[in-house]
Amino acid sequence: MFSLFPANDRQRSLTRRDALKAGTLGSLGAALPFGQPALASNQQTHSATAKRCIYIFLCGGPSQLDMWDLKPDAPDSIRGPFQPIDTNVPGLQIGDLLPMTSQQADKFSIIRSMMHTSTSHDVGIKYTLLADSTTPGPAYPPKRTDHPGMGAIVRSLAGDTGRLPAWVTVPRPFTTGTRFYRGQTGGFLGAAHDPFLLNEAKLDSLADKTFRIDALDTPEAVDTDRFTDRRDLLKSIDGQAESIIASAKSDQIRRQYEKAFNLVASQDVRGAFDLDREPDKLRDRYGRNEYGQSFLLARRLVESGVQYVNVFWTYYGKDGCQFNLWDNHGSDKEVCGGHNRGVDMIRGEYCCPSFDRAYSALLSDLSDRGILDDTLVVVTGEFGRTPKINKNAGRDHWCSCYSSVLAGGGIQGGSIFGASDAQAAYVKESPVRPEDLGATILHAFGFPPEAEIIEPTGRPVRSSPGTPVTELFS
Repeated sequence: MFSLFPANDRQRSLTRRDALKAGTLGSLGAALPFGQPALASNQQTHSATAKRCIYIFLCGGPSQLDMWDLKPDAPDSIRGPFQPIDTNVPGLQIGDLLPMTSQQADKFSIIRSMMHTSTSHDVGIKYTLLADSTTPGPAYPPKRTDHPGMGAIVRSLAGDTGRLPAWVTVPRPFTTGTRFYRGQTGGFLGAAHDPFLLNEAKLDSLADKTFRIDALDTPEAVDTDRFTDRRDLLKSIDGQAESIIASAKSDQIRRQYEKAFNLVASQDVRGAFDLDREPDKLRDRYGRNEYGQSFLLARRLVESGVQYVNVFWTYYGKDGCQFNLWDNHGSDKEVCGGHNRGVDMIRGEYCCPSFDRAYSALLSDLSDRGILDDTLVVVTGEFGRTPKINKNAGRDHWCSCYSSVLAGGGIQGGSIFGASDAQAAYVKESPVRPEDLGATILHAFGFPPEAEIIEPTGRPVRSSPGTPVTELFS
């Protein structure tokens, strides 16, 4: 459950030897290795404004010029066909692709001065998910020596949340083909800090009325008696292992086993993942598609006590083809997703209209439930799009200036931070890099970027190399 590296044989019986291996809780899919480093002590230096975070990653690079930072006075070849519209905040405008979001502008702040130095998807994704634009090495695959992802850092600094996992990824971890990107694991903090993954959620399953989280089910071969027997292993390890049990590391492993069993056994915990408990009208409001229902599931999870939820927005066509819909270059050929002109891709139902519906519903729903004030909602991509429109009526990769949006969690709504130049091509003032965005998330939880997390060697490591954008906070 907590691992990106589940056991291959999920049906075999768990033996005493299995329980002592430095590997997996086999049939339950939870990796619980020995050698897990100790957690850092509480290092808050200021009052937290957020108790939880929903981090929405628009994979592919959403266009700042068409969504958040329009330039109506620029030449036609730059401003494009979309128009700025007023929001519910006087003087603040966003693109007409986001009419419902425009009425929630009092709840969010736009950073219009994001930047880094690579137009490569792989590198930009690495910078963004690891929250560090100085990170060397390849973008994938993740390794245990990696700096932890932000969800793991928050858990390490803030402590565990109880029965529910502290970090959950929906609807699935972010991959491109076989590329599984760094920044989605607990890294050197160990597998106990990995996110809970809904490994079995596929295609449109989140939109189904009878959606189930298969990752919470025991395998068919594990009946109630066998499940109980496996739990009893925690109480009956023989004397050969007594010295291990006495160690602090074993105590950590025991707690992780207990949490894994609780996840499987507790109806209350399973209920946090049950979208059938939501009214049909609200599910419709979010949108009956995987993205809308993922946003709704994220709300249910943070409301139930999950600290950090990643929502990865990518698209799978009915034929199973993965389509990077925010990467709206356009093409002179037929492409997965049904549109081949960039302008039609971004306004296609699976792109901005679905985001507009889901995001506006999320902000409104969190607010109505009284939890937006202490729930940080982050929306970003790995970069933005070129000012100049290409021959296929689309925009290409652009890293020198793009936008991110933050809401709730102490953020001053209805505001803009930073500025781009006349063509949204370069940052005009107050540059913000991925590491600064990461440090801002930590700031919302009450931690400075120099708060320490501990490597397996015992060496303390700064949790973030960035500088928080404190001006965003009210």
